Amino acid sequence: QVSLVESGGGSVQTGGSLRLSCTASEEAFKNYTMGWFRQAPGKEREVVAAISSRGATYSTDSVKGRFTISRDHAKNTVYLQMNSLKPEDTAVYYCAADPKTLLGTIATGKYTYWGRGTQVTVSS
Repeated sequence: QVSLVESGGGSVQTGGSLRLSCTASEEAFKNYTMGWFRQAPGKEREVVAAISSRGATYSTDSVKGRFTISRDHAKNTVYLQMNSLKPEDTAVYYCAADPKTLLGTIATGKYTYWGRGTQVTVSS
C-alpha cells in the first residue's frame, strides 16, 4: 500500500502560523517531487508549493515570503511551514507526490499520489 499522510492542520487567527507535515509510506518517495495543494470552498484545487528530490522549490505568488516547503529524506517527510496566515489561506491542504521532475509537475499539473487532506482554517 502506498500512502501519504498529512498532519498539522488546525484553526488559527490571522497572522498565526502552522506547520503541515506529510509522511510517505515508502522510501521511493525520496526520488519524487513532493507538492502541497489546497482547495477552498467553491474554488478549484491549486498548487501551493512543491519541492524536487534535490531540494529545489517552487511556490505560488500568493504565498511567497510566507510559506516554506522543505523535506527530510531520512524521515521520508515533507513540510509546509505557513507563517503570516490570512483568511484566504483557508482550505483543505493536500500532500502529493510524483516521479516527474519539479519542472515536469509544474508543466503538467499532475501528481500520481495524494493524501487525504488536512483542514486549515484562518479566522480574522
